[in-house]
Amino acid sequence: MMNTLKLNELIIRQSHRIMALMLLTLHAYLVWDKGISTVMGALFIGHYILFLLWQPIWHSPEKISKRVVLVLIAVGVMGYLFMSWWIIAGWLSLLFGLLGGRIFSEETKSNRIIHILAATYLLAMLLLQVVPKLLRITGDIEAASFLMIYLMPALPLAILFLDVQAKKNNQAPILDFFYTLLLMLVAIILVLASFAIGSLNQVNYVQVMFSTIFGLAAVLIAFSFLWKPSTSFSGVELLMSRYLLSIGMPFEQWIKNISNLAELQSSANGFMQAAMKAMTELPWVVGASWIADDTRGKLGETSEHSANFNFKDFHMTLYSKWQISPALYVHVKLLTQIMGEFYDAKRREEIMRQNAYMQAFYETGSRLTHDIKNILQSVGTLISAAELTDQKDNQALVNLIRKQLPMLNQRIAATLDKLKAPGDEKKRMEKITAWWKNLQMRHQQHDIEFVSDQLPKSNINAEVLDSIVDNLLSNAIEKTKYQPNIKVKVEMVDSSIHGFYIEVTDTGRAMDDTVANSLFKKHIASHNGLGVGLYHAGKDAKQAGYELSLASNLNGAVTFKVGLSFEHSSQ
Repeated sequence: MMNTLKLNELIIRQSHRIMALMLLTLHAYLVWDKGISTVMGALFIGHYILFLLWQPIWHSPEKISKRVVLVLIAVGVMGYLFMSWWIIAGWLSLLFGLLGGRIFSEETKSNRIIHILAATYLLAMLLLQVVPKLLRITGDIEAASFLMIYLMPALPLAILFLDVQAKKNNQAPILDFFYTLLLMLVAIILVLASFAIGSLNQVNYVQVMFSTIFGLAAVLIAFSFLWKPSTSFSGVELLMSRYLLSIGMPFEQWIKNISNLAELQSSANGFMQAAMKAMTELPWVVGASWIADDTRGKLGETSEHSANFNFKDFHMTLYSKWQISPALYVHVKLLTQIMGEFYDAKRREEIMRQNAYMQAFYETGSRLTHDIKNILQSVGTLISAAELTDQKDNQALVNLIRKQLPMLNQRIAATLDKLKAPGDEKKRMEKITAWWKNLQMRHQQHDIEFVSDQLPKSNINAEVLDSIVDNLLSNAIEKTKYQPNIKVKVEMVDSSIHGFYIEVTDTGRAMDDTVANSLFKKHIASHNGLGVGLYHAGKDAKQAGYELSLASNLNGAVTFKVGLSFEHSSQ
C-alpha cells in the first residue's frame, strides 16, 4: 500500500514530464509516414500508456476494478486496429480540451506556461497535420512541413526540462470541466469548419485555415461582448446562471414561496407541511415523505424513481416521474438546505416563545412570592408584638391589630387579584401622612429610627411603596443577625424638585461591588432568601413611576433611596 501511495505521489509530481513524453510519442506517431507498421503500433501503445499515467481525471491509490481495466484495454485495442485521421482529430481535440481546461485552474505561472505550450502544440498539429490529411492536401503547406516535423517537438522538449512548483500535499490537479468541454468543442468546430470550407471551396488551405480561425475569433469576440451585462442587456452570463439555478423549478419563485410560507405558518411542523405540499405541486414530482425530528409526514404517491435528501435533522425522500438527473439532484439538495434552515428558524422561534411563556410564569410567581413574603413578615411583626406586650398594654395591642388587619386584608386581596389577572394590577392610593404612620406602627417593635421633618400632602401608591420599603427594612433587619449593633434609619424627605423621597440606611458593612452593580438588574443569590426581592422591587417601582436606587454603599452608610422618578416629577 505504501509503495502504491509513493508511486501515485511520484506520478503527480512528474505529471508535466509524463505529459511531455506523451506529446513526443504522439508527434512521432503523427509524422511517421510509412503506413501501419510495428513501429507505429509501438508508438501508439507507448502514447496511450503515457496518457493513462498522465490523465487528470482520476488519480487514486485504490485498486482499479476489473471492469475499468477491460474498458481501458478495449479502447487501446480499438485505437490500434481502427485508427484513422478522423479519430486522430477527435483525440487531439480531447487532449486540447483537457490541457486547455488546466490553464484556468492552475495557481502558479510556471504551471500555466507548461499547459499553454502543450495546448499550442496540439492546436498547431491539428491544423497543420491532421486537417490537411483529412482534405488530402499536400502542396499548400509544404513550407510548414519543416516547421511541423523538426521545430514543433521543441515545445514538448521544453516542457520536459522545465521545473514546476509542486502541489501542496502532492494533491492531484483540479480539472475545470466547463472550460475543458468548451475548448474541446472549439477544437472540433475548427476541424469541421476547415473541412467544410476546404471541401466546398477549391481554395488554398492557408486561406481555409485563416478563414476558419478569423471567423471563429469574430464569433468569440461577439460572444464575449454579450457575456457581460450592460445597460440594455442582462448578459448571457446572467441568463446562463439563472438557467442553471432554475433546472426543474424556478429558483427565485421557490425562495419567494418559502419566505411567504415562513411568514404565514407560526409552527415548524405547519411550515414543513406547507413547504412539502408546495414541493409535490411541481410537475415532475409525484410524492414526498419526510422526517423532521420526531415528526413524520407523507404526501402524494410513491414511484420507482426516488431520491433522498438530508440536512441536519431533516430527511426527505422525493418520488419523481423519471430518474432525477445529477444537475437536478444538486439543485434540489440546495433547496432542501434552504427549507431546512427555515425549519430550524421556526423551531428556534417556538423555543423562544415557550421560554418567554415560562419566563412570564416565573416572573409572576416570584413577584407574588415576594409580596406574600412581605405580608407574612408583617403578620410575624404583629405576632411578635402580641408576645412581647404586657397585660396593661393589651388595649394598645388591640388598637394596633385593628388598624393593621384591614391593611393586611387589602394587601392579601391585592395579591390574589394579581394571581387571577397578573397584567391587571390595581392601585391603592393613600395619603403620605397615613401611610407613614402605618409604616411606623408595623415596625415599632424593631430598633428602627423614623425621621421626617415635614410630610408632603400628596397621594402615593401605597401598595407599591409598602412592598418596596418592607423589603428594604426586611433586608436591613436580617442584616442585624449577622452584623450586631447595626442601626437602621428610615427618613422621609420633602424635596421641592422631586416631590419626596424615602431613604433606608443601615450602619452595616458595604456590599461587594459586583453585587452592588447587579442590583435591580438581575436575580442575586442571597444568604437568606431567593435573591429576587430587590430585582422585583426595582421593576415594581419603575412600573408605578418611582425610582429605586442605591444612594450610598460605604461601610457604616448603606443607603437605598426610593422616590418619584425624574420623568414623573417633571410632569
